[in-house]
Amino acid sequence: MNFTTSKHLQIFRLLTFIWLNLFAFGSVFGQSYILDIARDSARSDTRTGGVIEKTDFKAGGSDVKLSVNVPAFQMTFWQGGKEVKNYPVGVGLKEYPIFVGIRNIKHIIWNPIWIPPASDWVAPALQGQIIEPTDPRNPLGKIKIPLGYGYLIHQAKGTQDLGNLVSHGCVRVLQNDLYDLNEKIVSAFLLDVSNDEISNAKRTKETFVIELENELPIEVTYDTLVVEAGNLHIYPDVYGYNKNTVENLRRELKANGIDETKISDAILEKMLARALNKSQYIISLKQIRDGIYLDGKTVSVIEQNAKSNKGKRRGKKR
Repeated sequence: MNFTTSKHLQIFRLLTFIWLNLFAFGSVFGQSYILDIARDSARSDTRTGGVIEKTDFKAGGSDVKLSVNVPAFQMTFWQGGKEVKNYPVGVGLKEYPIFVGIRNIKHIIWNPIWIPPASDWVAPALQGQIIEPTDPRNPLGKIKIPLGYGYLIHQAKGTQDLGNLVSHGCVRVLQNDLYDLNEKIVSAFLLDVSNDEISNAKRTKETFVIELENELPIEVTYDTLVVEAGNLHIYPDVYGYNKNTVENLRRELKANGIDETKISDAILEKMLARALNKSQYIISLKQIRDGIYLDGKTVSVIEQNAKSNKGKRRGKKR
């Protein structure tokens, strides 16, 4: 089911107003909604078996899901357990972190209205107003995808958002990537949405809501120590959750078949220190087994994701 401004926008606005104000009442709870903090990234070898198979997208293949690993600033679209595409993202500020856990996507909303919540980051005079899609004060852009509890995926302001803590608990994605994601979701579930409707939504500021007949799961993890395809990735602990500790690194290495007892705390601390600001430290498990701990690469998180996505060979295993 889908509907446009001319049909149901007034009802939609009323329901949105009521719901968001209920959320605003519980905004303190919403911003502290942290679950499954110990869950491994969906890209971790402990979950994939060491190989992430890549695939072309198939329309009608509704076995799809999204995953976001916050410290990696990376969102992955999966189909049939295989990687279709990665999207670089921005995430919530440290004071307003995105939730960690599993939610389900039920709607995609084009040209959304914005009702500023009763939160300390919103000017009191603005709180509770209905900000139209045509209003330059509306920060949501062309698309928002509700994740529950007031959290959203929505349009980034620009590339400067990617790899940064920029939002109030939301995932920000570039406009073209949101268009691509919308197309994949519509095609995966064979939704009754025409090209003309999408073209009109892109061209105008009319609110247009796509309702998913089957919910799309999204898993958000906060995993700073990820072994992916045989390489250890150490990401900065951007929210300061005390994840990059010697104890946790030992646990990750042991879970991936490394005898961590041979490595001193001092060496592990130096490895952890290589991941700072917006850079990650990458080193292969083979190097670690060979006793080489500090000859890995320190690279930008976002640059690494972009290169990985650009260089992807469809249908191949990595």
